Amino acid sequence: MYLGTNYMPPVIHPTKFNVNHTFSTTVVPHIHPTHTTTINHHLYQHKHYCPQTYSCENEVCNQQYNCCAPGMMPPAGPGFGPMPY
Repeated sequence: MYLGTNYMPPVIHPTKFNVNHTFSTTVVPHIHPTHTTTINHHLYQHKHYCPQTYSCENEVCNQQYNCCAPGMMPPAGPGFGPMPY
């Protein structure tokens, strides 16, 4: 006699935090063939839910170079402060 599926209250685990760094990359393909055999079994299921949130951070680098001849630096005008070195 089949009595249906029973569900228990969810178990909520602490949030897992991940940090993603992005970089430019050159891809060299390496092919590793794989064969998968599927064997089906019936088992008790523990369902873990992983809600995912995202955030984004930007890092910016700035370099300034004085390429003028000595004494030839243009004067600072409105909006142009001294260059920090």
